Amino acid sequence: MRRHLRIALATATAALALCSSLGVAGGSATARAQNDDHKCSDNVDVDGFSDGLDNRLYKKRYVGNLSGLAVDSDGSIAAVSDRSLLFRLKVQSQDGNPSAEPIGVTDLRDEQGYPSLDSEAVVIDSDKTRLVTSEIEPSIRLYDESGRNPVKLDMPKRLLVKPAGRAPDRNLTLEGLTLQPGGQTLIASMEGPLEGDGKDTAGHTLVRLQSWHRGQGQAAKDFKIAAQYGYPIDKNPDNANKDLGISEIAATPDGRLLVLERGHSPQGNSARLYLADLSEATDVTDTENLPGSAHLVKKTLLADLVTCPDLGAPAKQPQHNKLLDNIEGMTVTGHTPDGKLNLLLVSDDNANVVQITRLYALTAKLPSSGS
Repeated sequence: MRRHLRIALATATAALALCSSLGVAGGSATARAQNDDHKCSDNVDVDGFSDGLDNRLYKKRYVGNLSGLAVDSDGSIAAVSDRSLLFRLKVQSQDGNPSAEPIGVTDLRDEQGYPSLDSEAVVIDSDKTRLVTSEIEPSIRLYDESGRNPVKLDMPKRLLVKPAGRAPDRNLTLEGLTLQPGGQTLIASMEGPLEGDGKDTAGHTLVRLQSWHRGQGQAAKDFKIAAQYGYPIDKNPDNANKDLGISEIAATPDGRLLVLERGHSPQGNSARLYLADLSEATDVTDTENLPGSAHLVKKTLLADLVTCPDLGAPAKQPQHNKLLDNIEGMTVTGHTPDGKLNLLLVSDDNANVVQITRLYALTAKLPSSGS
């Protein structure tokens, strides 16, 4: 059986209007024309970067280890740290360069009241509920603004870490999370493959995207397990024996997905931005071992970020491009008057002295659906 994600044009238009109204990290008011000084590819410009959050403290908490971003209804940015912290940032733009100031922080607790999450991605629902992934089990927990009294969504057993499921490594599970336009479909991405899943005909390792669905007007706790999809990830360009992994996904206003694949080697960090289309992908919920007869998610490369100009950025360790670090978080913050998307990305410094907490502002032009 094949399930498809169908996104109504009216829903997409409404979502695009909401993004435009946010006006953060560049927004439509500060759109900058593409030029070779900022061009990563024909589809992507890097508008600027900021290291202003690097090595910062806020209310005695370290503003680092940032793994996921989401736009709140007031235009502020939620930034989740993998140390069970959720920061609130005020993000502004000057000549394309993003700047951020922490204006709030919430301690995230598990069901026993302990800060034990490896929190990697965040989504904010229309009622302000925070949906946060943790790689450990893995899990998706729902929080109110206090960060306490979490509620867990049901998780397919196959995605659980061994021996409960087939995920071989607790550091390669739910790394990305996004809410589709209209708010009825939630999608999470596994960073790495499940034990027993194979490769596509081109030799790409296959990972799984998992969705949940709820009815119109229902609360986040009403999300039910829905379709699952197979997605091919790239090889690490520095080591053919290793793969890149999905570090983040972000829904576009027309229901497609921006997918950030990234990796590391002694030569430096790699990061590639893809546009993924799930509309013709087979539901692989009942496929024990990929690929089987599955129709996989189709993806289109928007930019290999190693080709971006470095903009004079400093680096604390070897890099192919000094602009890059361990980029993990990404969110859509608005759009330009001609329809390009404004993106905000963040790197996870892993509390490592040779890594950097860095914000990136990008502008992406999406090819038309079906092209």
